[in-house]
Amino acid sequence: MECFWINYKRLLNMKKLITLTALGTILIASHANAAGFLLREQSIAGMGNAFAGATAGAEDASYAFYNPAAIIRQQDQVSFNATAIVGHVKGEGALSTRPLTGQPYAYNPKMNHPVNKIILPSVAAAKALDSRNSIGISLSAPFGLVTDYSPLWAGANHGTLSELSIYNLTAMYAHRLTCDLTIGAGLVAQYADATLKNGVFHGGQYLSPQAPLNMLTSNSTMHGTAADLGYIIGGLYEYSADTRFGMAYRSKINQKLDGKISFATNTSVMTMMKAINQDITAKLTTPALWTMGVYHDINSKWSVMAEAQKTYWSTFDDLTIKGHLKPEKPLSVTNENWQNAWFYSIGANYQVNEQWKLRFGLAFDQTPVSDFNRTPRIPDSDRYWFSTGFEYKYNDKLTINAGYSFIHAENSTVNLLGTGNDAERGGLYAKYKGNIHLFGLGAVYNF
Repeated sequence: MECFWINYKRLLNMKKLITLTALGTILIASHANAAGFLLREQSIAGMGNAFAGATAGAEDASYAFYNPAAIIRQQDQVSFNATAIVGHVKGEGALSTRPLTGQPYAYNPKMNHPVNKIILPSVAAAKALDSRNSIGISLSAPFGLVTDYSPLWAGANHGTLSELSIYNLTAMYAHRLTCDLTIGAGLVAQYADATLKNGVFHGGQYLSPQAPLNMLTSNSTMHGTAADLGYIIGGLYEYSADTRFGMAYRSKINQKLDGKISFATNTSVMTMMKAINQDITAKLTTPALWTMGVYHDINSKWSVMAEAQKTYWSTFDDLTIKGHLKPEKPLSVTNENWQNAWFYSIGANYQVNEQWKLRFGLAFDQTPVSDFNRTPRIPDSDRYWFSTGFEYKYNDKLTINAGYSFIHAENSTVNLLGTGNDAERGGLYAKYKGNIHLFGLGAVYNF
């Protein structure tokens, strides 16, 4: 039986990660806009509300990333989104010690902007097969990083350049079980690409043990890729014409990174270092996410929404790196001990007139990294979001969305003692503080 109010609303409304570095240094970092290495910029409309109600809003095709059941509310539609991420992250007082000896080695009083600027695109499309069935597809980058320190900074052995992109291609299907309840599912194909660099400690001493930092003789580079499959399932319950609830679960994806280590070094140690150049592998898991949200139209002008998301970072317990030359003996085992973390957000919309809509949102983003496990690859901390945006309906075919988020990150400290798995990297102490700006622009086109 057809649901008149659902069809009516349709007519009215025609969005740094896991990988590895050379000889046992781990890379886990983000674009610095979400805790851990999760990226949230798949919907510019959602950004304006700090992604509150992302699983229940279903305002355009971009919301399908958060809940595949959302595409049931769309006709033939495509959504394009792009987010510019500008991080102002500063490190202070970085002091390193020599591996094994614990003697002071290098000091950097200031380190400006180790997080690079980047533009993150995404696209999603939905097509209604009939009043009860819809299909959709999305391409996005839900995990990633870009961090860039000077090759000569005090923590060079813990990481210098880190670039990672993880792309998801998701094919979705949604089916309306009843007038009120829709379920959806999607198959996720995930691809990861990484380039990583760091300084190298070798054979129980530095290659040039008495040299100042600017005379380090070797740096490593690793490039690796991986691909695997996962899934997403979700439901959308439309309690009334004004109120709806959403819930979704995105599976973890177990990846196997395959890469190569190469070394840049001076002539005197070239022969020795050639023996270390080899293929390496590591298992990784992009975490599962469980999300629930609510959306409610108070009246013809005001709408409110809320969201809660749990990210299962605890699956990332350690990283084991194996080399090609001696696969029976890992090159490195790094304990991470990340914790599950929550993201909470609330938002509101104000419909100015038929063409213009204003959006507002607040959020709290919990870090999965404890004070005892923080590294310079991800000097992560709790974050607070302050978001706004607008929607402009140009005509029945085209709608423009713009969004802005200011993210304040609490100050954090890296305090690595140079023991255990860090024995060959040395100790490191550094303080970090920073804010992040997100600028988003999107377009929705109805065919």
